Amino acid sequence: MGGTMDGTKQRRRGDTRQRIQDVALELFAEQGYEKTSLREIAERLGVTKAALYYHFKTKEEILVSIFEDLTRPVEELVEWARQQPRTLETKHEILRRYSEALSAAAPLFRFMQENQATIRELSIGDMFKNRLMGLRDILLDPEAELVDQVRSVSALFTLHAGMHVLQDVEGDPGDKRKAVLEVATDLITQAHRGAQGS
Repeated sequence: MGGTMDGTKQRRRGDTRQRIQDVALELFAEQGYEKTSLREIAERLGVTKAALYYHFKTKEEILVSIFEDLTRPVEELVEWARQQPRTLETKHEILRRYSEALSAAAPLFRFMQENQATIRELSIGDMFKNRLMGLRDILLDPEAELVDQVRSVSALFTLHAGMHVLQDVEGDPGDKRKAVLEVATDLITQAHRGAQGS
């Protein structure tokens, strides 16, 4: 395993961390978070428990790291959006990027739905809610009429609902995501125009 170049070694270490996260999330999904042990995660990965321990000391640590990694794009999106002019184009771009971030985090959302007690215990939900509030504040126009404020918030929730609700609906996932994004975009467009008083 000894890589001579530090860069590759560093990257490979990063890959191990991600493999641990992926396998842990698989096991959590299959048999529940509570019933999964670090030993089982190590076994499925084909590494020793000591090797796993080098990256994570507890399964809580693994879970929190998964959340941090998957919600980072949302955090970056909020940072980016704060620096943009509050134009309709910006709002459309926010929704487009948020739709992508949610899609990448889909396995995590399934986990959240099935393990709500754990999420509450580790206060991970709060971490996510804070990111979401950041986006909401950027999309909301405080001067707008209440109905347009509702439309703005609904645009975000449409993207969330689309992930959960459409899971059981027939059709190509890409098409479904496009349709959901279109509805969200319509809502934000209406809200924006309303706020402009046109």
